Amino acid sequence: MRRKRTRYKRGVNYLFVDGYNIINSWDNLIKLKNISLEEAREALVNDMIEFSHTTKEHIILVFDAYLVKKSGGKTYHRDGIDIIYTKEFETADHYIERELDEIGRLTNVRVATSDNVEQQIILSRGGTRISARELQAEVENSKNKVELVAKKLKQNRVSPFDENTITRLIELKKSIQENGDG
Repeated sequence: MRRKRTRYKRGVNYLFVDGYNIINSWDNLIKLKNISLEEAREALVNDMIEFSHTTKEHIILVFDAYLVKKSGGKTYHRDGIDIIYTKEFETADHYIERELDEIGRLTNVRVATSDNVEQQIILSRGGTRISARELQAEVENSKNKVELVAKKLKQNRVSPFDENTITRLIELKKSIQENGDG
């Protein structure tokens, strides 16, 4: 089965994430991986989906299927991100390098990995690198901003009733409770 090539658009910012590199770098994902690799992958996917809603980058999360026998590679589109499983004998690094060659210097591309050799290759191919720790800080900041906005919205929630109506409803509730009907 041949994998459909991704078409890159000029002016779109892209963030490639080396999935297993990140899983092996973030403490919470390392702990989860030690219980279940599938759960660690799913947690990272969910973090990237949530992060994608706050960033101006299209996220492409890449997992090695390097040692998966007869893997032809798979691409999934889920909640605004692309999830790539490479083909047999292809590492996430090689996949990302090839995609950077295809994109060229037509758009802004960042790659999240803590692999030092890969970081040098990324820079030589026109991308910019972000370490696993830097990505984690960006994801955490994003979560904090979302929580802050949600908290402010909850605090500033406007009641559909005016003060007089609210007072009358409270009095009615007390009256019902005092009369034993409630």
